[in-house]
Amino acid sequence: MRSVQEHLAACLAAVGQLPPLDVALPDAVGCILAEDVVADADLPVTDLAGLDGYAVRAADVAAAGPAAPVTLRVTDEVRAGAAARLRLVAGTAVRIASGAPLPVGADAVVPGEQTDLGTAQVAVRTAAAAGENVRRQAEDLRAGEVVLPAGVRVGARQVALLAAVGRGRVDVHPRPRVVILSIGEELVEPGRPAAPGQVYDANSHALATAVQDAGATTFRVAAVPDEHRALRETLEDQLVRADLVLTTGGLSYGANDTVKEVLAPLGTVRFDNVAMWPGRQLGVGHVGEGTPLFALPGDPVAVQVAFEAFVRPALRAMAGYGELYRPSVEAAVSHGWYSPAGRREFVRARVTGAPAEGYRAEPAGPPAGLLLSALARANALAVVPEGVTDVRAGDRLHCLLLES
Repeated sequence: MRSVQEHLAACLAAVGQLPPLDVALPDAVGCILAEDVVADADLPVTDLAGLDGYAVRAADVAAAGPAAPVTLRVTDEVRAGAAARLRLVAGTAVRIASGAPLPVGADAVVPGEQTDLGTAQVAVRTAAAAGENVRRQAEDLRAGEVVLPAGVRVGARQVALLAAVGRGRVDVHPRPRVVILSIGEELVEPGRPAAPGQVYDANSHALATAVQDAGATTFRVAAVPDEHRALRETLEDQLVRADLVLTTGGLSYGANDTVKEVLAPLGTVRFDNVAMWPGRQLGVGHVGEGTPLFALPGDPVAVQVAFEAFVRPALRAMAGYGELYRPSVEAAVSHGWYSPAGRREFVRARVTGAPAEGYRAEPAGPPAGLLLSALARANALAVVPEGVTDVRAGDRLHCLLLES
């Protein structure tokens, strides 16, 4: 029997970090940078006005005030995007728009609301300090400076910076493409009538959501019956678009051991009993031309636990994340229960509290029960070590936070 740690190591070894891909900026969103992005020029490239108003020399308006405005001749106007920089003559002002290049000789911008908004001459009713309302050249970035280092996830804020330095394309680790197959003749798609003996396919929908939340791209395939030819043909058809294949179900011992029999000639997938609860038998290996495949159990609660324990870290490794695991806190449990001997138990729990006061974990439903309603109420998985069988009220357990 494999330990949880051994199976996790096997899952991480089965996948590799996806190679860098040069993509357009919109396609980089949600991906991890695979390069250090360096600024080609200063940002801003020159001194700019920080708001609409008048470019002046601070010395010329030092005595200005509401009761004693200083009047300056307005010599020109500069709009944002102007190619050439004007030169400011002492004792004059230039009307200027926010983002426009500051005239040579000017060292401050007086807001328009602090003037009479004159066009030929302007009455300035406030003093201005040198540098006031001015965005200095290179105050954001200098040419040659690293804008964003490799390993950063690209989101809206990063896109703003990349676009501002003129990068239309970047190298990223692409989002893994994950094909999800639920296996079982009894499965029916939610929204359709279920005949006696049929159950709704919860696994593929839940896994698709979990995979997307982990930053990957999902291809969910309609449930496949426990029939060798159908499963083999479906797998072979899907491999062309998969960086990882997830299967659920079909792992029963006996005549309907479909997954093992179909996968045997397609690749090298190892199946083991893993010392955990919920869950028991899991598979990991490669099919086709080396596509990683993880075989998960059929129970929906066990599938979600297996996803958090094994699949999510592997997906994040493929996508280039430095941090693979959920954050965790230590929490005191509200009451005790029996934990299976020799197995690492993952108990669905509600964690409450704060760092200053400590955390408390209350099991969501009976720990031994595989209840989807309890899983839906949980915000954490309380982890009971393999050597612990008697969990008591007040015991402190590490809890993986599912809603971080």
